[in-house]
Amino acid sequence: MNRIALPLAAIAAAAVPASAADVSVAVQGPVVELSVTETVKARPDLADVGAGVTTEAPTAVEAMRMNAEQMTRVVARIRSLGIAEDDVQTTGINLNAVYDYNGQRPVFRGYQASNRVSITLRKVDDTGKVLDALVAAGATDLSGPSFSIADDTAAQAQARKAAVQKAEKMAREYAEWTGYTGVRVLKISEMVDAGAPMPMMRAVAMEASAASTPVQPGMVGTSVTVSITYEMTR
Repeated sequence: MNRIALPLAAIAAAAVPASAADVSVAVQGPVVELSVTETVKARPDLADVGAGVTTEAPTAVEAMRMNAEQMTRVVARIRSLGIAEDDVQTTGINLNAVYDYNGQRPVFRGYQASNRVSITLRKVDDTGKVLDALVAAGATDLSGPSFSIADDTAAQAQARKAAVQKAEKMAREYAEWTGYTGVRVLKISEMVDAGAPMPMMRAVAMEASAASTPVQPGMVGTSVTVSITYEMTR
């Protein structure tokens, strides 16, 4: 939202006394506050996926034992794919009683155990093959992928520059439309939205298909919102 204010020269004098760390700027002309967002898109170089194992058994001990065996195979498969240990993280281990609710009273059926990990893939093109390998190793559900950029410093700089240039153009237009000849920057702040990931999609893994699962990484955007306050000058 763009806001225009017409402060009086006396506003600066009437302000609360500034501390030694504060910087006061005398304002004589009208002020325009602009907030501009620019987004730069780039190809992602990271993909985050989730894999889990869910098992069910008559007892809690058996459910956890079965789950541990199956999850061990999944983790071993992850390691065999060359994925670094630091790129694999356990995100949840759960154990719950399971009931059937066919009648008025719930009937105890057993226990369900689940274990999930998140995996960061640094070779985006391998995402489909990795998902297939996880299912083949015993993963019973998958989530992702979520794509991002490992270092978006350059994209941030490009978006920031574009936002500042656009804000200055807008401020000069406001000045021209209201009878002023120039603008002076009073304040700048920014907010960065670094490569918002795609929504995580969850799918229950039934069995691996013969063809590799197709994955299209597309583009991810890095957004910078620059808020600048200008004084209009003559």
